[in-house]
Amino acid sequence: MSAPNGSSPGEALELDDSLSQCPHELYRGLHASGSGVQRVIMPPGAGPWSGLPVWLVTGYREARAALADSRLSNDLARTTRLFGGGGGGGEGGRGAFSAALSRNLLHADPPDHTRLRKLVNKAFTSRAVQRLEPRIERITADLLDQLDGVEETDLLVSYASPLPIIVICELLGIPASDEDDIRGWTKGLVSGASRTDMAAASEGIGAYLTELVAGKRAAPGDDLLSELIRVNENGDQLADEELVPITFVLLIAGHETTINLIGNGVYALLRNRPQLERLRADPALLPGAVEELLRYESPSSHGTFRSTTEDLPLGDAVIPAGELVLISLIAANRDPAHFDAPDVLDVARPPTSNLAFGHGIHHCVGAPLARMEGRIALGRLLERYPHLALAVDEADLSWNHSTLIHGLRSLPVRLNGRSEP
Repeated sequence: MSAPNGSSPGEALELDDSLSQCPHELYRGLHASGSGVQRVIMPPGAGPWSGLPVWLVTGYREARAALADSRLSNDLARTTRLFGGGGGGGEGGRGAFSAALSRNLLHADPPDHTRLRKLVNKAFTSRAVQRLEPRIERITADLLDQLDGVEETDLLVSYASPLPIIVICELLGIPASDEDDIRGWTKGLVSGASRTDMAAASEGIGAYLTELVAGKRAAPGDDLLSELIRVNENGDQLADEELVPITFVLLIAGHETTINLIGNGVYALLRNRPQLERLRADPALLPGAVEELLRYESPSSHGTFRSTTEDLPLGDAVIPAGELVLISLIAANRDPAHFDAPDVLDVARPPTSNLAFGHGIHHCVGAPLARMEGRIALGRLLERYPHLALAVDEADLSWNHSTLIHGLRSLPVRLNGRSEP
């Protein structure tokens, strides 16, 4: 399917299921058209955003510029007013988000975002993340021990999902008995479900976190949420109505993205066996390999919806004021104008700046933690199971229908399988 000129405000390209199921094929075609910005209609099955007209940014240079441009607003009230008939509108312009979650870092602009991010950064420091490494190693070892004697498993269920949810819940001081509820709510919000399902998940997790914050304020502990309650910048502290959505964002950033970093990474390596063997033979390649896997099969499909506050020249397009913009991280990370051989997985690729965790003021706050978990999880898995192999044909696998998360619905593997040479 050929794309119209990105600078034309006329007929838009109607997207289909390939946006989630085979995005690389779709974006190869758009890259070949020579335009890094394309007006499109969101596909049926895209949840609340089905049929929504948006400007899709696919070029690396354009995506990096857009992610850092203050003329693109993340404000939730502004963007949801533009959803209109696309189904994204909601009470007070907050869409499917409950009132408790609507004031979050992902959907705030400066100066509110600047203030909130500064306070969060005082608590969620690189030192705090580094202190987690021994605990992540232990959780990883325990999960692998539980797989001893198992011949076949869905690796997302038994390994990729439990690790980050245990880590982020321990970090925030959330009881282990509540992990399944947290997993269900976050999945409902990011899996491309209907607006009704998203709203129900939003209300559920919003109510839970409101009660959790109240409990931590009454009896603080030695955890990140308690530290966020204590943090003080020249007399400025986070109010409860700010702590709840911040905690929500940390859960999403510390859970769903990491699941798909691990799951997509394992899948990519199993499809590129020589690269898997190279990584096993030289574990020193792991940090760089994680960056390459983030680039090659990004765990986030797109950034959050943004809207133009004024006419925005971007690439060879001029996006009018008051338009919705969706920035494709997957497409940018395989842009042949920026990366050599972008469709080739190379675990020893020289360091490159991928956009898997975004760029600019909304760069993912949980990125260092996700990278650490990915490095440990992938390294220990390949060390324990050198003959790991897919248990189904690739054609039997499918991806989640989501505009935000890029991840498999399942990943059946044989832990002691043998791959064909």
